[in-house]
Amino acid sequence: MAVVDTWPRRLALGVLLAALAMLPRVASPLVIEVVSQAALAAIGALALHLLTGMAGQVSLGHAGFLAAGAFSVGILAESGWTSPLVSLPAAAVVGALLGTAVGMPSLRLKGLYLALGTLAMHYVVLYAGGEYQARWGLNTGISVPPLAVGSLRLRTSAEWYYALVGAAALATAACLNLSRSRVGRAWIAIRDREVAAASLGIAVARYKLSAFVASAVVTSLAGALWAYQRSFVSVEAFGFGVTVEYIAMIVIGGMGSVLGAVVGAAFVTLLPYAIDAAVAAARGAGGAEYYLFPLKFGAFGVLMAVFLVAEPDGLVGIWRRARNWVVLWPLRYRPLAPLR
Repeated sequence: MAVVDTWPRRLALGVLLAALAMLPRVASPLVIEVVSQAALAAIGALALHLLTGMAGQVSLGHAGFLAAGAFSVGILAESGWTSPLVSLPAAAVVGALLGTAVGMPSLRLKGLYLALGTLAMHYVVLYAGGEYQARWGLNTGISVPPLAVGSLRLRTSAEWYYALVGAAALATAACLNLSRSRVGRAWIAIRDREVAAASLGIAVARYKLSAFVASAVVTSLAGALWAYQRSFVSVEAFGFGVTVEYIAMIVIGGMGSVLGAVVGAAFVTLLPYAIDAAVAAARGAGGAEYYLFPLKFGAFGVLMAVFLVAEPDGLVGIWRRARNWVVLWPLRYRPLAPLR
């Protein structure tokens, strides 16, 4: 039952961990910042994977959970509670309460109605955050002090890199083990066929609610880390486009896969930088930059449509086919011809 059960996997994991540990020593500050952003995005994508990829529950309020965690840290900081030993558990509690409030209607709502319910929660959270920001905070947002526990302070990009990559590794390990637990198998059964799961004795209502709570708690913690890293919280940072980005992560990476959520988060995080590089390279080439620049805003929707139609398994499906092609070579054979 070990996750890393063969020596090639152990070797690959060891090489990956060594590369991540050595990256700040050899990479530029921009590369370190991008990898840190991808690690933070991976935590939020894994949280959405628990709810949508495993439990099959549609959610359009992911940015609302992120905002709830971030504003929990900001409000506590404004009140003098700056220690993460207080703010992080508080953000988790706020996420659990929101997850329960949204999860309760999910016991009766499905499909589009459930999606609209989670979207309503998103706008309620943003409205509450905007009211606090306008009346008790600054007009532009709320300042957050650096994350500090005793003498340990996270200030530099390298320090935040190690913290965020470590948090993403813990979230990945937790999701991998959760998917093989009793709860994870119940979520997968509900996703595949809710009626069949209920006939097998699975408490559908309880497990649906637990999926919302677990996803909301992890997402709120990701929002709290976001607030500490940025040292600033504002409602403008949690628009509906953020939710679209996270949905793109799990769709492009591969729905229902932990690896897909992590790979999708890295891909979506790197995509704007790749488009910026393409736009910069196209300058002076007959005005091509004017045609490439709008791709940054429509790329997520186009890529989601392409992967849903042409590659439903996402980047993970492409990786698995490539791996099987290498592993099975030269023992591959053509499929048998149909009988005439």
